[in-house]
Amino acid sequence: MSHPYRYQLGTRTWSFRNLGDVLAKATPARSGDRLAGVAASSAEERVVAQMCLAEIPLKRFLNEALVPYESDEITRLILDGHDAGAFAPVAHLTVGDFRNWLLSDHATPSVLKALRPGLTPEMVAAVSKLMRNQDLILVARKCEVASGFRNTIGLPGHLSTRLQPNHPTDDVAGIAASILDGLLYGNGDAVIGINPATDNVSQSVKLMQLMDEVIQKYEIPTQSCVLTHVTNTLEAIEQGAPVDLVFQSIGGTEATNRSFGFDLATLREAHDAALSLNRGTVGKNVMYFETGQGSALSANAHHGLDQQTCEVRAYAVARKFNPLLVNTVVGFIGPEYLFDGKEIIRAGLEDHFCGKLLGLPMGCDICYTNHAEADQNDMDNLLTLLGVAGCTFIMGIPGSDDIMPNYQTTSFHDALYARRVLGLRPAPEFEQWLTRMRIFEDAERFEPNAALPDAFGPALKAITGRADHE
Repeated sequence: MSHPYRYQLGTRTWSFRNLGDVLAKATPARSGDRLAGVAASSAEERVVAQMCLAEIPLKRFLNEALVPYESDEITRLILDGHDAGAFAPVAHLTVGDFRNWLLSDHATPSVLKALRPGLTPEMVAAVSKLMRNQDLILVARKCEVASGFRNTIGLPGHLSTRLQPNHPTDDVAGIAASILDGLLYGNGDAVIGINPATDNVSQSVKLMQLMDEVIQKYEIPTQSCVLTHVTNTLEAIEQGAPVDLVFQSIGGTEATNRSFGFDLATLREAHDAALSLNRGTVGKNVMYFETGQGSALSANAHHGLDQQTCEVRAYAVARKFNPLLVNTVVGFIGPEYLFDGKEIIRAGLEDHFCGKLLGLPMGCDICYTNHAEADQNDMDNLLTLLGVAGCTFIMGIPGSDDIMPNYQTTSFHDALYARRVLGLRPAPEFEQWLTRMRIFEDAERFEPNAALPDAFGPALKAITGRADHE
């Protein structure tokens, strides 16, 4: 290359405006980047941009900020927190060399763990753009990331699930029935997490108390979370509510997060408040973050960057607060950002790879909206690929259909499928509980008890009795 962002191929010279332009043009095709006007104009330009990107030194990302340092606290977080010592083993590499090194046997789990503080999100996003799907799977599988609260999430050979008992009116009986249904399929070790239909402090506290009663009554080694705004959770903590995890959707630029109504100081306050409750038993990871490609663009806060690079910058925010769980809600925003099953599958594998390489306990809401060019077979494919890649957790929802936000995702029995086919186990503390409660008749084969376990008989009668009465 005669110029950092110029590439000559044959008799033609291709030029790119800046480092962000190279990244955007090198990104595998997706509708959100086309909508933003940053995508490559042709497959040829995309390949040339990838060839250009492959020759850029990793160190360049420390000297050329994609979002201005002076005006973006996420950029400051990334650059001020960079560990030069951890970066040293790969500091001499280009992006293309880094890809080859990651795929080599030199990049062992222990080596990758030591490297994490030396990698910036932009470096990780860049290398992902040069990878095939199988490359993303292979490297992600080598990245071992464990976290803990009341059980241990993310151990090799394990797959956890979020039990998501949403109800369109937050009906207590409906939520309780979904929790019971999910537990009987072995779901819920990552978290029992509710998206409230009515998002305010009083309703959030009511749902927190409901889940806490269930967890305490049956001595379930898991944690609960109401996916309300971080400021609502802070107020709930002040009121003495039984808060296990603090939730917040996060983005990769300061402007995105301000559009969501928070900044890093807000997250820091919530993190410290949750830690002060000391409700964990095996660990102190108290944060649950959700992300999704396209959020910065939808907030008009993407600074001309491609959506996948913005997404990975959000992982710097997550990494700062040592979360129990990070979840990319991969197809939720819609076909404006990920048009079809192929784009959703690629994005899910990218997000999982990038999160794990940066040291996050990365899960995926394997989902699509009804107006996307995708179906449940696409989700089966992504579920299986992520299981092979070592995904930390997935969603478990009755019948795969979240009737509150109205999108299609993975069900309780989908998790059972993945565990059986791939030999993946629940969190160890939760698996012991499943056996003790006789929910699993045969834990080795993930075989549910054919009969309702005795402990849940009274609960089922109470739920059905309430429904009949109403």
